[in-house]
Amino acid sequence: MFKEGDLRRREFLRLAAMGVAATQFGVMGTARAQSEQSTPDKEGEITEAAAPTLPDYAPVPRSALGPALNDRGYFVGRVERNLYWVTDGTYQAAFLTTREGVVLFDAPASIGRNLQRAVDEIAAANGVSNKVTHLVYSHHHADHTAASSLFGNNVVRIGQAETRRLLLRDNDPRRPPPDETFTDRRKLEIGGERIQLAWHGSNHTPDNTFIHFPDHDTLMLVDIVNSGWVPIYSLNLAVDVPGYIEAPATALSYPWTHLISGHMGRLGTRDDVTLQQQYVADLSAGARAALGTVDPTPFFVKYGGNAWAAVKAYLDAVADSAAAPVIEKYTGVLAAADVFTASTALWVLESIRLDLGVGIQVRA
Repeated sequence: MFKEGDLRRREFLRLAAMGVAATQFGVMGTARAQSEQSTPDKEGEITEAAAPTLPDYAPVPRSALGPALNDRGYFVGRVERNLYWVTDGTYQAAFLTTREGVVLFDAPASIGRNLQRAVDEIAAANGVSNKVTHLVYSHHHADHTAASSLFGNNVVRIGQAETRRLLLRDNDPRRPPPDETFTDRRKLEIGGERIQLAWHGSNHTPDNTFIHFPDHDTLMLVDIVNSGWVPIYSLNLAVDVPGYIEAPATALSYPWTHLISGHMGRLGTRDDVTLQQQYVADLSAGARAALGTVDPTPFFVKYGGNAWAAVKAYLDAVADSAAAPVIEKYTGVLAAADVFTASTALWVLESIRLDLGVGIQVRA
């Protein structure tokens, strides 16, 4: 059990790390710019004048929380044998220590130089090399890869072929494209350690890679399941909703016990993946039901020639109808169920309509 003082410290360090992570979404920069434009007459007025009225949400279940962060704002721990994971409470990376050096998996911007500090800590404790020789990308997104350049030019970067294409397109010097690529599958053996890379189609992104550690009973799959938490906006901003919904079943087809999910403060389990499947299935069922019960007529009568206003009001009503029972069911089970379920329901609804064709009628 956690002591009250431990929980307060955990919460403080978690919030501090989340403040860093928020910069990956541009949140802090926007808030800073707004505050600099304000010139309150008295000290203290800026908080009252500039801050919006913020909603209250349900407490985060303890089951969603991970280990406490250290004073530098990260935690590093063993997954199995010489496979380790690093988190700042919001983002995750992993690394293998081998007889030839360290293989790093992802380089999240919010963890930044703490990645090398984590490697140094483990290497010193175990008397092994702290030199990062390889860096494997899960996918191209900057929030998971922008610290890549910190490891210099003498690192072999590996990723799916589409990851290379997208990074060349994005031309971000912090994210050098992979030197070595694969299309569908690749088996790596580095320093005597086996790593299996596979692309199973588009889901969160067109290039998201399944990273399996067969000798460490672990799967790394990023931005699909947020262990203990619901997905954020639009199913973790998935570009392919049917592919995203199928990805957990693919993950469960692999043999593993530990899941490195790329986000939040703890490792995942197979039960976490199953729970995510249930959550999304409930949203899908609710969206299908709401499509058949929410009458669009009043919205189009109300807004007349403003078609987009009518469409927005109708689809929001359908999404809210689908989300309401899911929010009630999962609040206290999955963290932030009351925060993101409504926006996720809209994305699921639109996929059901546009990808699957449900509710799309052809004029006679």
